[in-house]
Amino acid sequence: MTSTTEGAPTRGWKLPPMGVLGPILALIALIVLGAAMNPSFLAYANITNVLARSAFIGIIAVGMTFVITAGGLDLSVGSMAAFIAGLMILVMNAALPTLGVGVPIILLGMAVALVAGLLAGLLNGFLITTLGIEAFIVTLGTMGIYRSLVTWLADGGTLSLDFGLRTFYRPVYFDGILGVSWPIIVFALVVIAGEVLMGRMRFGRHCAATGSNEQVAHYSNVDVNRTRLATYAMLGVLVGVATIMYVPRLGSASASTGVLWELEAIAAVIIGGTVLKGGFGRVWGTVIGVLILSLIDNILNLTDLVSPYLNGAIQGVIIILAVILQRESRAKD
Repeated sequence: MTSTTEGAPTRGWKLPPMGVLGPILALIALIVLGAAMNPSFLAYANITNVLARSAFIGIIAVGMTFVITAGGLDLSVGSMAAFIAGLMILVMNAALPTLGVGVPIILLGMAVALVAGLLAGLLNGFLITTLGIEAFIVTLGTMGIYRSLVTWLADGGTLSLDFGLRTFYRPVYFDGILGVSWPIIVFALVVIAGEVLMGRMRFGRHCAATGSNEQVAHYSNVDVNRTRLATYAMLGVLVGVATIMYVPRLGSASASTGVLWELEAIAAVIIGGTVLKGGFGRVWGTVIGVLILSLIDNILNLTDLVSPYLNGAIQGVIIILAVILQRESRAKD
């Protein structure tokens, strides 16, 4: 029987679970804290700068959401981005005498980034799905490989884009539409596509089924290996997209490019409510996680409360706390 009060069925609005409400409240709290500590925090220039700089991690984190939802993990995305950026710069500089400064050479660089990202993602996915090697081991190995390759390509220094090319390419990061820069626009488009793919399409359901229980997913006619391979390929392409947005910002690549990007991407995914062991993912939650991490970094830079050099330590603590909260939430359920 339905419980009643004075003979009427009990019906009422319930608060969303803390797994949903928590990240939103944390984001609101950070905005209030930042505004209270520094009047420049809510300035348009600061907000757009935060969003533009967070777009790189955000684009990658959307791809990481699908990988983790399908029960995978990728520790190589930061090193992969550094290698793709270095390769992109080398190809564009080499093609400069033939193509000259213009749109064709920019499109060539973009194509190199996307193809390199796709191949790198497929390599990770192939080693994991076909050879059966643990994702942690594979991506830990490729993380070292890509970082070493970009160091070798740069001969221990920095790879720099030709000055004329860099000047022509700069608008891809610094310009935009109606005051909104291109990285923010691209990030928004990636988020919309990711949310539709996760929540509305069969592929998103297959990712969740694969991460939840491989055997059950297999018996439900889900191609587990193909699904997981596709998530790594998608992540690789999105790393390429993020690199396309990143290169015109500095016009260079080195061994330090993309350091800790994998930590930030994974942290954003976990903060947003995606289950670390797989089986459930939220793209919109990942966006909130990215914004939380970006605002923490911005607040540390605008105030003297804590050294900004401790940002990595704070992110590590946040990951641990997020996983603990996930475990407690599942235990209550």
